[in-house]
Amino acid sequence: MRTFYYNGNVYTGKLPLAAAFGVEDGKFIFAGSNEEVRALKRAGDRLVDLEGRFVCSGFNDSHMHLLSFGSSLRAARLAEHTGSLADMVDCLRAFKESRSFREGDWIQGRGWNQDYFADVSRMPDRHDLDKVSTDIPICAERACGHCLVVNSRALSLLGIRADTPQPAGGRIGMDGDGPDGRFFDNAMDLVYRAIPGPDKAEVKEMMLAACRALNACGVTSSQSDDYCAFPDVPWTLVNEAYRELEEEGRLTVRVYEQSNFSTLEGLREFVEAGNRTGKGSSLFKIGPLKMLGDGSLGSRTAFLSRPYADDASTCGIPVFTQEALDEMAAYANARGMQMAVHAIGDACLDRVLAAYERALKACPRPDHRHGIVHCQITRPDQLAKIRRMKLHVYAQSIFLDYDIRMVRERVGEELASTSYSWKTLLRGQTTVSNGSDCPVELPYVMAGIQCAVTRRTLGGSMGPYLPDEAFTVQEALDSYTQGGAYASFEEQVKGKIAPGMLADFAVLGENPFEASPDRLREIAVEAAYLGGRKVR
Repeated sequence: MRTFYYNGNVYTGKLPLAAAFGVEDGKFIFAGSNEEVRALKRAGDRLVDLEGRFVCSGFNDSHMHLLSFGSSLRAARLAEHTGSLADMVDCLRAFKESRSFREGDWIQGRGWNQDYFADVSRMPDRHDLDKVSTDIPICAERACGHCLVVNSRALSLLGIRADTPQPAGGRIGMDGDGPDGRFFDNAMDLVYRAIPGPDKAEVKEMMLAACRALNACGVTSSQSDDYCAFPDVPWTLVNEAYRELEEEGRLTVRVYEQSNFSTLEGLREFVEAGNRTGKGSSLFKIGPLKMLGDGSLGSRTAFLSRPYADDASTCGIPVFTQEALDEMAAYANARGMQMAVHAIGDACLDRVLAAYERALKACPRPDHRHGIVHCQITRPDQLAKIRRMKLHVYAQSIFLDYDIRMVRERVGEELASTSYSWKTLLRGQTTVSNGSDCPVELPYVMAGIQCAVTRRTLGGSMGPYLPDEAFTVQEALDSYTQGGAYASFEEQVKGKIAPGMLADFAVLGENPFEASPDRLREIAVEAAYLGGRKVR
């Protein structure tokens, strides 16, 4: 049966807006005027009056962690209680008291950010978490996912002492009494390995919970980094879970798996098992090799080319040596794998660009679509090289809501003046997609669009930061639709409301082209459709 939607404001991927579109067998068959609907309609066709609502292609979150998001929905929601350290501790205490814990269980939470604490100006430590429990191990992860803190019970179980060697690509926090409970980047793996992981049934339930939350935000496609969500959950189980949900008809988000590997041995096993970029179905397919190049700005672990302006003792933490990056990039590129590497600091970006350059010189590929995830702290020479190399950039405009508050303080005025320069890249014909890095931020697309357009904090109290880098509303919408489709080699398949494209679309309560920029985040997502089927 054909369904025609009419009397709407329909963004087809270009302006002006259309009024109507049609869907059949999971694909768009038409986009145009109300008059054309009347001419096309046949007996048995279904008509839906949009009553003036705005419709666009379903949103594509081009970098997030779907499985980790599902897991975070089961943990203490610290992002809602990070106005003070005391509030964070109270949240963990209430979480503990609301649940029963068995032997071996951990109390887990995610979302704290010390920069929002009104009562102290430091990160939490083991002594703070000991106020919640000294009997049950606790792990509380920072919002960025690059730092966590545990209590004394967890340190005892882990066997961490003052003389414990520091891991490569990470750091165990120490004070005058020994370990302070803080773990940064690769050191976090010491904690994660000790926490019991979920079985496949639990993994599937986490995925479903995350999909429901994404659909509520109008998200129908996710480019997701899932293989490192749990140390004892192998990539094979993750793939099986997604494919089983697809076969059961329960997967309501299209997933392009950003396949995270940190060793050549692991990557080789994956590739030799038959995995390549693009292999799979329209609902679940293998994406790029994903690597984590450095940490985050908020935890001062992003790898900078100079010491932090507010902490001269550190330049951050590089997760990989140049040699390791070169080795992984050469192997992946030569075997047809796309690559997407997390690079927040400019020194990390130097290493990633060098690795891509060497790999492509050894094995040229005209349409590799290798990318930079985040691409935050940048210099003009790096922006020029990204353009020359035709790399893709996975931006997170929503990060501006927090980062505006501290970027100049962290990196200094010189670096801050050329960073988060995604509009400069767009002007230079670099492709840019958008996302949330969820659960680092929640997948509220309209909030991300507002930050992209205003370059201000969501409340409007700070900014605009580098206003010349602001997107238009159309550019912001495209970054969450067409840009994401390009990043996954699917620009001929989805990202626009056009004949032959997959009928993934979102219905909004207001036209963003007519809304005030400072209230774009208030626009409600009223419905979401995947392949013409309503999923929200």
